[in-house]
Amino acid sequence: MIIRRYRPSDQGAVIALFREFMWELAPPKLGGEFQAYIERAIGEELGRIEEYYFKRPEQGFWVAEAGPVIGMVGIERRDADTAELRRMAVARAHRKKGVGRALLGTAEAFCVKHRYRKLVLSTSELQQAAAQLYQSSGYSMVREEKAAPPSHKSVGAGLARFHYEKALG
Repeated sequence: MIIRRYRPSDQGAVIALFREFMWELAPPKLGGEFQAYIERAIGEELGRIEEYYFKRPEQGFWVAEAGPVIGMVGIERRDADTAELRRMAVARAHRKKGVGRALLGTAEAFCVKHRYRKLVLSTSELQQAAAQLYQSSGYSMVREEKAAPPSHKSVGAGLARFHYEKALG
């Protein structure tokens, strides 16, 4: 497995991974909400990664590949001191093999290089494995949001979101 900077030729694989990952999480009763979220996220972000992530030098997006793309992660600037971890996902067949931890390490190293002091992220109540990874990697939950509004960053639908942060050295 290698982790490398996103290339335009990765777009189809990244979108396919995102769709697969989201549909794994989607409770049957929230199918419509997940479909709307997926399309909004692709339209506003994942369908235009170069413009969204690479418009500033202190942002980035990476893929993990082992032949095909098996994982992804992005960093979005919040302010001069804070970056946000975005879109971390690993294909089901490659989970529990260190891919997520390696992607997280890549993102953190990028943040340190760009002198961010803090890395923040959020995840939903449906992503317990992700929450465990973040907690075991030194992230602290700083707040719970009971009913996040729908956006390209959140399904909404009454799902709780957990907000984490980690101070960077």
